[in-house]
Amino acid sequence: MERPPMDTGPTLPFTPSTRLPDPRIEILDERGLALRLMSGTVEQLARGFYWAEGPVWFGDGRYLLFSDIPNNRILRWDDCNGALSTFRAPSNHANGLARDHLGRLLACEHGTRRVTRTEHDGRITVLAEQYQGKRLNSPNDIVCQMQGEHRGAIWFTDPPFGILGWWEGEPATPELPHGVYRIDPASGELTMVLDDLQGSNGLAFSPDETVMYVVESRAKPHRVIWAYDVVGATLKNKRLYVSAQGPGAYDGIAVDQAGNVWCGFGSDGSVGTDPDGLDGVRVYDPEGRPLLHVHLPERCANLCFGGPKRNRLFMAASHSLYALHVNARGAVA
Repeated sequence: MERPPMDTGPTLPFTPSTRLPDPRIEILDERGLALRLMSGTVEQLARGFYWAEGPVWFGDGRYLLFSDIPNNRILRWDDCNGALSTFRAPSNHANGLARDHLGRLLACEHGTRRVTRTEHDGRITVLAEQYQGKRLNSPNDIVCQMQGEHRGAIWFTDPPFGILGWWEGEPATPELPHGVYRIDPASGELTMVLDDLQGSNGLAFSPDETVMYVVESRAKPHRVIWAYDVVGATLKNKRLYVSAQGPGAYDGIAVDQAGNVWCGFGSDGSVGTDPDGLDGVRVYDPEGRPLLHVHLPERCANLCFGGPKRNRLFMAASHSLYALHVNARGAVA
């Protein structure tokens, strides 16, 4: 079984809970009890990464892909045997990953400042790299519409995180706002749909794709998630979905079939430790009320649902990949 060399990044010892239910799952509202499996425990599937990000589940192959951005690689974790292997290296410092409506891999690449699609035969197609003659910043997270007349439309965020230094890409001067973009499924035209966010980051659709949630990860005084109505190729009726209301910071997000939003969460970095126990995953109902918190020993950057029944939560958290079976199923994505 192939494992990543342990000298490629920090490692963190992890001990599974010997008690059930797992005390790492903190119930914040009695309705959160319905999401917890009494025998579901947090597992550490792999470790030894510099900054794990962008997980995406491939159910037809029963494997998970995720990015290790500073190590410039996309990794593959196999559900059948637990093997970890390199899917792509170099990856152009890929960050967010997703599948399109035809099952092809979509990737946000910091190093090339572009969005790509991997065809079924392995060829790579560039979908976006410039807007109105200016280079994108560093595409971060990405989703694809799966329903209705706009099926196949691709939406992604474009903050400058990958061009701030040599860690996740190469330093450069931003040429565009921290935008949110849409790629038209018919024409391939790129449109900037939002330009007023600081640190546009994770994004996800509601189960019926009528609402889009977007993380503003540099909002002040607190990090927030906005909700928008999806109206054709536009986002309308901006409203606050939830605020971290303290030192917490949101990153990647995923939505379950009931419309609950599962958020990668952690300390905002203002202190070197996690005194408030924020690292992990925070879950909110469709009205933005907190339901539960999955505590992890590391800040969670991004997450997705997977497994044969889409009831396994995969969490890319700093130096490790974690998983937890829950009593919820991911919305089709």
